[in-house]
Amino acid sequence: MKKIIIIILFFFSNILNANERDNQLNTLFNELKINNISLAKEIEKKIWNIWITHPTNNNLSINLSEGSRLIKDQQLLKAVEIFTEIIQKDPTWAEAWNKRATVLYLLGRYEDSQKDIDNVLKLEKRHFGALAGQGLVNIKLKNYEKAITSYQKVQEIYPSMESPHIMIYQIEQLIKQQLI
Repeated sequence: MKKIIIIILFFFSNILNANERDNQLNTLFNELKINNISLAKEIEKKIWNIWITHPTNNNLSINLSEGSRLIKDQQLLKAVEIFTEIIQKDPTWAEAWNKRATVLYLLGRYEDSQKDIDNVLKLEKRHFGALAGQGLVNIKLKNYEKAITSYQKVQEIYPSMESPHIMIYQIEQLIKQQLI
């Protein structure tokens, strides 16, 4: 009986943590719409801190951090392995999919990167990092209109983010050059 009570408490604790996390993200995304660059940068950092922290398993957060370090050290294949292991342990953690999508992009595996981005966006449709990454993937795949659409979605979520404005302009110029 005692064991059952502990399991139930753990289950409800995780639900409360997930709800609290969702509430924090909802508040931050509402604040992100304020078109103030310096304030938005602080809000962005808070969002990333929530995303890179696993909601219930600190070991997975540590593993994600290790995989990120491997990316910086250009050990991309090892990073893919770590992110894949994390995804196998918790396929509902959007940031694990996002990190692997990043590595796959760096490896030139654009279609695979897009598949992982699709998973990120199923789990967190407001993931401006994944949407920006999707823009880069679509540029490599020469799907310029899709790339522009991705960056426009980023602008809706995060109006003061500078890179979408720059990328949309560059893609439009690229399209014009191809029409000449």
